[in-house]
Amino acid sequence: IPNFMTYQAKARQSEAKVGLGGIFTSATAYFAENSTFTVATASVIGYSPSGTPRYSFWYGGTTAANNRINVGSTSTATCHGTTAPTGVTASATAFTAGAIGNIDGESTTCDEWTIDDARILTNTTNDVSS
Repeated sequence: IPNFMTYQAKARQSEAKVGLGGIFTSATAYFAENSTFTVATASVIGYSPSGTPRYSFWYGGTTAANNRINVGSTSTATCHGTTAPTGVTASATAFTAGAIGNIDGESTTCDEWTIDDARILTNTTNDVSS
């Protein structure tokens, strides 16, 4: 049973990968039209996850309150509301977007992912192995 639970949690991580891929596409399209990755609010890039996401997604707006794209509705309170994953930022020439959620439901450790303008996807904190 523990192996099955780990398998399920790893499968849930695909949501972060797909969502961050969508943010990458939206941000690069925004850059093509505006010659900058800098935005006043994350909503400007035009990405919004569908369904009931387990992760909260973040993009580098000019203020912390404007960085969050959504609140992951199945995340625990420690993993979704007020703090972006480490390293989320946007400048005129580069960006790093992030996703954060508690996908195994067993701990207070958050599963954190980032993607940057070079499309490098990183699992900065792995909730599955915690």
